[in-house]
Amino acid sequence: MAKSMKQAGALSHVRVLDLSRILAGPWATQSLGDLGADIIKVERPGVGDDTRTWGPPYLPDDPSRSAYFCSVNRNKRSLAVDLSSDEGGRILRKIARESQVLVENFKQGGLERYGLDYESLREENPSLVYCSITGFGQAGPEASRAGYDFMIQGMGGLMSVTGEPEGMPMKVGVALSDILTGLNAAVAILAALNHAERTGEGQFIDMSLFDVTVASLANQAANHLFTGVPPERLGNAHPNIVPYQAFESADGHVILAVGNDGQFKRFCALAGMPSWAEDDRFATNDARVRNRDELVPQVAAVMKTRSMADWLEALHQAGVPAGPINDIGQAFAEDQAQFRDLATEMEGEDGVAVPIVRSPLRLSATPPVLHTAPPRVGQHTLEILKDVVGLDDKTIRDLESQEIIALSTSSAD
Repeated sequence: MAKSMKQAGALSHVRVLDLSRILAGPWATQSLGDLGADIIKVERPGVGDDTRTWGPPYLPDDPSRSAYFCSVNRNKRSLAVDLSSDEGGRILRKIARESQVLVENFKQGGLERYGLDYESLREENPSLVYCSITGFGQAGPEASRAGYDFMIQGMGGLMSVTGEPEGMPMKVGVALSDILTGLNAAVAILAALNHAERTGEGQFIDMSLFDVTVASLANQAANHLFTGVPPERLGNAHPNIVPYQAFESADGHVILAVGNDGQFKRFCALAGMPSWAEDDRFATNDARVRNRDELVPQVAAVMKTRSMADWLEALHQAGVPAGPINDIGQAFAEDQAQFRDLATEMEGEDGVAVPIVRSPLRLSATPPVLHTAPPRVGQHTLEILKDVVGLDDKTIRDLESQEIIALSTSSAD
């Protein structure tokens, strides 16, 4: 188990005021926190982030920390403050002056009334990097609409290419539009920080779930732009590579991912069908894509003749990319996952062990560090108000009595 620890990271000089909730914004700020940034997560007193109660499952005896919440909120300090109050707004504006980055995912213009919009904050902190995450961006006919991952996957075209050809369009099994937006937001923030550190000039980052989803269609978007024809669902098949899909073996499914003509030739020899590699209909990938309806049924028939384990071992030895279709438990049980220590735990200040997935960022000099377990609501309110805002004990207690802030939801405090 990894204990919470303090260690300098690549972003240890950066403070992030995190006004985001749910997934896209918290994913971005958790990525920055893994790299050492001080993330001050602002939450509503008592209630906190909506995802705290998106369960079960939860941490033992703690219905305020769901698995969902814990998956995106490590390495953050929780400040419980009512930003709609005058004093709460003043507190957050003070923190913004002492921060390098602000991340928020309120609806367009939602923070102007509190003086927490970019134009207001840049006057006192011109180097501030301000990242706003919305469904549709800051301008355009849909800019005022709320955007949620599921609807964005549909509107952005992702669902149209996901699922079986004759079945219903399907969303991806995780909130991929949110996650990709969080990752793109983190990239944009790092670029803007680099610019600010060189010039002293901050900037506004306009991140849109819709933009990111459409941009992430990659080759499928290019296929449409090249031809004018919207791609269709192919199930587990690939629109531009054949054979590149899941096939049924004698006792399970095997993913066969032939990426080039050399791999195809080796597969043909292994399958006992060397003639396929010499057939003009199949010899090149271009030909195989054009003639997939003839080739794929023949490959499917051969794949059924041997067991999954037999195929996987033989394909591995022949240098032909292939793999099983694991459930998530099997994925974590893979030897590679075990070696890379992908599933681990971190222990919080309260001694509670929190299961987490290790960051995939493997930096040799400044690797990600687990230093703060997913917090309770308001767990760090006291230290933030003292150390960052500079409030004294009496003022803090007065704010607590007025329910402008909350110090902690833990009965032990």
